[in-house]
Amino acid sequence: MIGLLQILSRWLVQFTALFIIAIAALTFWQPWLFAWVKGSTQTAVLGIIMLGMGMTLTVEDFRGLAQRPLDIFIGACAQFTIMPLGAYLVVHLLALPPAIAVGLLLVGCAPGGVSSNIMTFLCKGDVAYSVGMTTASTVLAPLMTPMLMLLLAGQTISIPALSMFQSMLLVTLLPVTVGALLNYGWREKSFFPVLVSIMPGVSVLALACIVGGVVACNGSAFFRSGVMIFLAISVHNGLGYFLGYCVGMMTRLTLPKRRTLSIEVGMQNAGLATNLAVRHFPALPEAAVAAAVSCVWHSISGTLIAALFSWMDARRHRL
Repeated sequence: MIGLLQILSRWLVQFTALFIIAIAALTFWQPWLFAWVKGSTQTAVLGIIMLGMGMTLTVEDFRGLAQRPLDIFIGACAQFTIMPLGAYLVVHLLALPPAIAVGLLLVGCAPGGVSSNIMTFLCKGDVAYSVGMTTASTVLAPLMTPMLMLLLAGQTISIPALSMFQSMLLVTLLPVTVGALLNYGWREKSFFPVLVSIMPGVSVLALACIVGGVVACNGSAFFRSGVMIFLAISVHNGLGYFLGYCVGMMTRLTLPKRRTLSIEVGMQNAGLATNLAVRHFPALPEAAVAAAVSCVWHSISGTLIAALFSWMDARRHRL
């Protein structure tokens, strides 16, 4: 049974994008399937994703943060400047409606996504650096995300910065801390590595539930602004990959670290952004739709960028 669950987990991770697209399409057809994923239930589902991330963190990971402070500092600065400012630029260049603008800005101000660690591994990036960056941005997010939203969108709409800070503590730092403590206390237990090996698949299922919940509640909003949402998300995401890699070149990071920085900056925790949109901007349903579409697109584009880097390696070896 355990072996089957591990195989299923690896399959879900390998085909994350296709699985989430399938769930979104199914929910358009049968909204009742995920209508239950809303409110506190959605928050709990997101907490499962963050708990899974925390369970993968070891003492060595935190030691790695201390041993490479400059690299982590470069990554954190890139994360919380390129993506928020990139979102702000796209919002104004495309003259996005307020609801879609809020969704894109939330994605831009969110921390790095957990899936970036998997994509980094697939393209032979620096996995330890990826985990360090994801950890650092997640720890900083309860402060940085509300502050950046207030700075970039506070003059246009009301930003509940304090309540956003409180909810982010609940759905990011708390489950990540619990997961890390479980790793520290149970890492010698025989069952724990098995449990950790299953958690990536559980996280994919949880992410699919979040996307399904948003589609079930706000799917009709996508048909009103689908092309505009997808254009804004894809341009913003592409800027993240490109500028993240450029920062790696300018700061003379190694090739694996450049790739890692590109993926870490480009792939955001859009699941968290979706939860924040639903929780704090209920009057703007298209904000949640934009964030949910980002969940899907970032998974697809992350897979493509990892494949591109791997293809470049194979081509280089052939020459």
